Amino acid sequence: MAIISENYAEDGPAKKQAEPKEAFPYKPPSKELQREYADIFALSTPLKPRVDKMVFDKVLAALILTMALPVLAIVWVVYKIEGLVIPENRGNVFYYYWSMSGGRRIKKWKIRVIKQSCINAELAEKHDWHAHKNEWNPACRTKTGQFVKSYYLDELPQFWSVLKGDMSIVGPRPLAIHHYERDLAQGNIARTLLRGGILGLGHIRKGTVEMGDPKFEYEYTRQYQNRGPFGIWKLDTWIIWKGLRVVAQGKGL
Repeated sequence: MAIISENYAEDGPAKKQAEPKEAFPYKPPSKELQREYADIFALSTPLKPRVDKMVFDKVLAALILTMALPVLAIVWVVYKIEGLVIPENRGNVFYYYWSMSGGRRIKKWKIRVIKQSCINAELAEKHDWHAHKNEWNPACRTKTGQFVKSYYLDELPQFWSVLKGDMSIVGPRPLAIHHYERDLAQGNIARTLLRGGILGLGHIRKGTVEMGDPKFEYEYTRQYQNRGPFGIWKLDTWIIWKGLRVVAQGKGL
């Protein structure tokens, strides 16, 4: 039986699915925000991919994946050893759930951080986000998963998605399909315009009261439109640096 945290509450379109409150912190756009970014809200189709940004993304993603291979190998081996010692913690190391990036469905890859008893096997077969929703519950995490989650190592497989062209290194965080639909219903459109990112101008504020404020997605969209190659590389590098500082703190929820 899955362990459910007291922080879980019924919300969203799937009324029978309880979710951790931390899973969807995104707020609707205010009228002031809609006025300030009226030109962006007027857009109805995804923005054209920038070649300069794609080159930056793929080169950096290839470099990071190469450097991360030993880390991923160690995590895989430790997980297998943990599974032998604690049977309920064994299972696949990698998994994906269907997510949305730039208005299209993609596989969002992650490293499993929770016990098999906390995974909904039926939903996992469908690659539904809800299968692994207990990742926010510390009681559900494996020993290895707790460390992996603390340092955001569970996000490392997404650099493969960057190489494939499904994601960018920097951009609005891609959301599970039902969260994406909820975001749209609130009136937000940034995630329909740009490819999802491993890091985002808003996501580097994780753990602060600013997390979930949609203004950062719209500001990045504007910068994406207006900056030249060196300008967007400089901005993305700054966001990556800020993201690395967050990761180094080891405070992943």
